[in-house]
Amino acid sequence: MTGRLFFAYPGDLALRTGGYGYDRKVIAGLEALGWDVELVALGDGFPEPEPAVKQRAARLLSALPDGALAMIDGLAFGVLDDWAAREAARLTLVALVHHPLALETGLDASQQAAFHESERKALSFARHIVVTSAETGRELVSRFVVPDGKITVALPGTEPAPVSACDGDPPHIVSIGSLIPRKAHHVLVDALKRIERLAWKATIVGSREMHPQTAEALERQIATLGLGGRILLAGDCDDTSALLAKADIFALASRYEGYGMVFAEALSQGVPVIACHAGAIADVVPTEAGILVPVDDSAAFADALARLISDKALHMNMAAAARRAGEKLPGWDVTARTISCSLEALS
Repeated sequence: MTGRLFFAYPGDLALRTGGYGYDRKVIAGLEALGWDVELVALGDGFPEPEPAVKQRAARLLSALPDGALAMIDGLAFGVLDDWAAREAARLTLVALVHHPLALETGLDASQQAAFHESERKALSFARHIVVTSAETGRELVSRFVVPDGKITVALPGTEPAPVSACDGDPPHIVSIGSLIPRKAHHVLVDALKRIERLAWKATIVGSREMHPQTAEALERQIATLGLGGRILLAGDCDDTSALLAKADIFALASRYEGYGMVFAEALSQGVPVIACHAGAIADVVPTEAGILVPVDDSAAFADALARLISDKALHMNMAAAARRAGEKLPGWDVTARTISCSLEALS
């Protein structure tokens, strides 16, 4: 049994980020299963929208018919707590939480506290919550007092893609992630400077538009370190699978991930991973398929890169383990069915 679902999202659904990519795949998957999905665009600036944008979003959602089933992306839902309190009795609210707002990098203590309180309150009015990883589910239970039975874990899917031969000469290090503080690309660049003596080339893919200050700082860092000839800042990329098919190492020093779709994509294409012990990354990347180091530790990140570049046997073994791990990852059809079942149970 399926029905009508209102899917509300902030910003631009076409943006090439993991969160928006997840939303697009879920919408398409639910429609393929027979759901009538009606999109509700909530406007720009979330989770800190202008007051007029937030008021308009609340009006749009309040215009939904009585009893409507509404799934709302957590980037907006987490700050619509007052609206949720007003409408929870009339609507069936489902929150889609990629990762808690208070865990974004760069917030001061007062911002963290405000996001935590608004999201905790908003989630208390949701009939159900879909999360993209078990780690995010654990965070909601422990920090936001959400009952475990109210949560469905719907892991992101992966799509068939060519497996990398992992035989580049020099080794090609690929990083994929928007140029925002949380992705900590500067740690990777500093680590690459530390192993400048070794043979390698690197490509960093990610939008420059989400946080222009970070993008500009990264460009300056690369130029100052004299690495402009070895590190390509490629901007957005239409086909990351083609890039990963030519990668030897996937490296991203992210400070937190609610899941980390790019790590799963790298594994699915047989590319070993260098990353940090942060959020759900350890749940995604098996120890035999990658090396995880402390957050913001560029020296440890450099040592891990150097090990994979210098030890050919280790690199070969980790690439094989990445392929095995990738073969076990779910497809998007599984993700959609998991969410569909949770929605049907609310009807």
